[in-house]
Amino acid sequence: MRPGRILRLVLQSFFKKPVTRNYPVVKIEMPQGFRGKLKFDPKKCVGCKMCMRDCPAGAITISKTADNKFMAEIDLARCIFCAQCVDSCMRKALEMTKEFELGALKKLDLTVVTKDDS
Repeated sequence: MRPGRILRLVLQSFFKKPVTRNYPVVKIEMPQGFRGKLKFDPKKCVGCKMCMRDCPAGAITISKTADNKFMAEIDLARCIFCAQCVDSCMRKALEMTKEFELGALKKLDLTVVTKDDS
């Protein structure tokens, strides 16, 4: 390229709007069907453990806490966000949220334990 052409391209791009987004200042709205962080509803769970069996990454552990009460331990560091567990849950106790900002400094912070406190 000639120096004159490069200077012309630089001046043209200087007056154009930037192509990038102003993220994290302006939050991005995720589309319908986005597979983000898993959410567990312990009131709907019957303890069939189908989600645990179908998870290809082994990221879900369901355990009994009392009669007809269960807790879920979801390891987001292992989860591949495939939503197989959500599809296999007959009672719809699991759902995918639109939350995607899951960064953590410690691996233990990526383990979510949800249980019924009532």
